[in-house]
Amino acid sequence: MARIELNQLAHRYSPGDDYALQPMQHVWEDGGAYALLGPSGCGKTTLLNIISGLVQPSEGRVLFGEQDVTQLPPEQRNIGQVFQFPVIYDTMSVFDNLAFPLRNRKMDQRYVNQRVTHIATMLGLEGVLQRRARNLGADAKQKISLGRGLVREDVAAVLFDEPLTVIDPHLKWQLRRKLREVHEQLNLTLVYVTHDQTEALTFADKVVVMLAGQVLQVGTPQALFERPEHTFVGYFIGSPGMNFMDCEVEGSEAIVDGERIAVDPAMAEAARHAGGLLQLGIRPGLIRLAQENEAGITLKVENMEDLGDYDLITARLGEHTLHVRLEESEKVSSDTLRVVFPTEHALLYADDRLVV
Repeated sequence: MARIELNQLAHRYSPGDDYALQPMQHVWEDGGAYALLGPSGCGKTTLLNIISGLVQPSEGRVLFGEQDVTQLPPEQRNIGQVFQFPVIYDTMSVFDNLAFPLRNRKMDQRYVNQRVTHIATMLGLEGVLQRRARNLGADAKQKISLGRGLVREDVAAVLFDEPLTVIDPHLKWQLRRKLREVHEQLNLTLVYVTHDQTEALTFADKVVVMLAGQVLQVGTPQALFERPEHTFVGYFIGSPGMNFMDCEVEGSEAIVDGERIAVDPAMAEAARHAGGLLQLGIRPGLIRLAQENEAGITLKVENMEDLGDYDLITARLGEHTLHVRLEESEKVSSDTLRVVFPTEHALLYADDRLVV
């Protein structure tokens, strides 16, 4: 296992090209479970391939612990890697597939038997160990691929490049749960690439959100939800994403289309000095209904969706469209809605960056 340091790392595929990965400085702790999350083309796989050694960065260094591995090929980096599509030997048994990385390193057969049985049990493959891999379904084959990446105890890290893409949707949650169990039991450093926020948030201790080759935020799922550091993070995390409204700031209030909304005084003062385009952001589920005698803001209701245990309201505040998430018991009976934006959840952004 290893602490992974990305030291002033950046990458251009050819001299003079735009950055495929913009300069970054990050440390990922030993034994952590990390997810690289972002839309297609944002640089997730490029970053993963640099960590694995499949791509050498044009700038900066990659360190595993104290060792500089920037120039080392994949076979010298002591990593496991699981790809989008299963990488297995079809003619071998499941047992032999899982045992291959250990036998290749001349491990004792007793240890091989013990380790393969342990990993197979964790992944639910113990009942098919003697079957040939070619006779199994796509989900079982991907479990074998996962097992081959996890079977070695001495790896610096295990890297996953969208490993659940080929899995049926109803089986994905089972494999995500298995990966969490594997991480908790083995305490390996895991790095998982995905464009699916559900996969990222349910798998990782910390999520690395990327856009256009840039790391926008590294944080826990809770931090990404409660305090996104960039408007894209707020928009991308959550369903629906965060509401953003252009605003001005006076005193300790944000002014949105003439309505005054109280915000944290220190944040308001920082926003006045930040300059640039100011926006007020708040999560749909953190807007609450105003009490009978409480001052509130009136929204014009445009649409209501019953989504089972909650209702999703689409409404307008002046020129801005926003979403409000209400509990099923909080019924709306008119075409207007009086709401409160709690001060602790109303965040200010200047040129897309959280004001701090």
